[in-house]
Amino acid sequence: MGQRIMTLRQGHREGTEILGKAGIAEASLDSWLLLSYVTGISRAAYYGEPDRILTEEEADRYETLIQKRAGRIPLQHLTGEQEFMGYTFRVNEHVLIPRQDTETLVEEALRRLKPGMHILDLCTGSGCILISLLKAGAERLAEADAKPSGMSGGMQEKDMLTGIGTDLSGEALKVAAENAGRLGVRASFLKGDLFECVTERYDMIVSNPPYIPTKVIEGLQEEVRLHDPYIALDGKEDGLHFYREIIKNSIYYIKKGGFLLFETGYDQGEAVSALMRDAGYSKVSIQKDLADQDRVVCGSYHREERKPV
Repeated sequence: MGQRIMTLRQGHREGTEILGKAGIAEASLDSWLLLSYVTGISRAAYYGEPDRILTEEEADRYETLIQKRAGRIPLQHLTGEQEFMGYTFRVNEHVLIPRQDTETLVEEALRRLKPGMHILDLCTGSGCILISLLKAGAERLAEADAKPSGMSGGMQEKDMLTGIGTDLSGEALKVAAENAGRLGVRASFLKGDLFECVTERYDMIVSNPPYIPTKVIEGLQEEVRLHDPYIALDGKEDGLHFYREIIKNSIYYIKKGGFLLFETGYDQGEAVSALMRDAGYSKVSIQKDLADQDRVVCGSYHREERKPV
């Protein structure tokens, strides 16, 4: 771009050209999102005044961000935000960027929520799964509570949803705690490897664990391979390592009749289902995402196991 006098229209066009030449798939969209991020302008305002001139500071900042995006730094790392389940989450290089596929996991969990449930989110990362469950779940339960007569006394303390998220990364937990605070959700976050710091039993356990086979990671897009945390991607040799560990130990931390839900890779649904059935889970089912690919595996456990001493 290189010029100091730049209109909104020029900025969007030139940014799109730069990103397109860099091989960015959604060059026009990313160019617009960065332009909107820098200037604070809406689509309607852009179309109403496309020849508005950017300030020198705006132009410099926009140009810098366009060059960074051309260098394959994820858009979300440049803006520091990502939309998920209708909420805005803070993200950075320490957490996996929330993806639309994961909304399928949240929606399946929401279908099973009941008042007073205690929820555990393993590998919580940005906290997007747990926070969305607690926030959207509370909203939906409150709506259901008010429907019959419109004269409900409101949710009682015993009916409130509660939840804990665990992660091995202390930096990720800082992001999760910030997201909970920004969205007004009461959740606790603990540092530990899977169940390492867990002492209670839960009505629902959810997880989007690392599930990409190690050898596959090198073939991923640069935005993922170079910028998402490696520990959030690496599912070890066959991608099933963390499913095995979570399923094996989950029976000691799940309440009788509780639910275990996973996000899985598109080709892992049957394998994860088999692992759950072998561990004693029943009513195991696979839910597909919007692309009609296997995405979520869910089952319930109807015994109460004692953890070996």
